[in-house]
Amino acid sequence: MGPHALLVELDGLPEAQAFHAELLRRRAADALPAVRDIVPAARTVLLDGLADPQALAVALRTWHIPPLAAEEGPLVEIPVRYDGPDLDDVAGLWGMSADRVPATLGALELRVAFCGFAPGFGYLTGLPTALHLPRRATPRTAVPAGSVALAGEYAGVYPRSSPGGWQLIGTTGAVLWDPRREPAALLAPGTRVRFTEEPRT
Repeated sequence: MGPHALLVELDGLPEAQAFHAELLRRRAADALPAVRDIVPAARTVLLDGLADPQALAVALRTWHIPPLAAEEGPLVEIPVRYDGPDLDDVAGLWGMSADRVPATLGALELRVAFCGFAPGFGYLTGLPTALHLPRRATPRTAVPAGSVALAGEYAGVYPRSSPGGWQLIGTTGAVLWDPRREPAALLAPGTRVRFTEEPRT
């Protein structure tokens, strides 16, 4: 990334999320050196545009990073029509009927851990271990935009049509990425997300 970047590696996803939140708090309080980009991932956080990355690397060793508070971050509600082609399969893997999936998922508050894959695609964490799912054995060549999907420990919404191997449980009309909007992405790292059920048409 060049001489003005610092890549911080954490023990895992919870630690990366907590560290990212601490960076945002310190930047808002003007207690962080000027930085152009803060980019979280599953186990790392990249800071780019630093005048002195080495000095910050030394200072980080003295930081106390509190655990991420459940209520921290803005909340976005995404309406979902549970009409996905994999809904019955997902329900079977979860040991329930398909009509219980909306309430099960809707009772959870998820969080955008990081973004990637495509502009506007947020990797949502917060699924209990019992709800983790395998990817499809054979990926689809084209997943429709707005598809609500699950794979592994993550949930997500496809912002545009693309190939994908996640389990598709529903669709939403929410616009995940609009370059004419500010910000262009509906979901940013740290955002809390709830899926609300929308009646099928």
